[in-house]
Amino acid sequence: MIKNSYRFFRNPECEYFPCHRCTEKQAEDFNCLFCYCPLYTLGDKCGGNFTFTDGGIKDCSNCMLPHSPAGYDHIIKMYPLLLELMNK
Repeated sequence: MIKNSYRFFRNPECEYFPCHRCTEKQAEDFNCLFCYCPLYTLGDKCGGNFTFTDGGIKDCSNCMLPHSPAGYDHIIKMYPLLLELMNK
């Protein structure tokens, strides 16, 4: 489990926890800090394990990236792309 509280938050009492299918080990390390992934809006540039539905909607149900131990660092690294998108 990650010890730095600004990088990690776990809420096993949430009615949706865990919100993705995962192994028992992944559930132990499941980070709820980015409950709603800020990278969703980056579409195919987010770096996660996503697909698109036939209707063109991004489906992140198989993506554990924001909830993994490495997720915080990845999301922070991607913020320049979010800022670029916001400035358009």
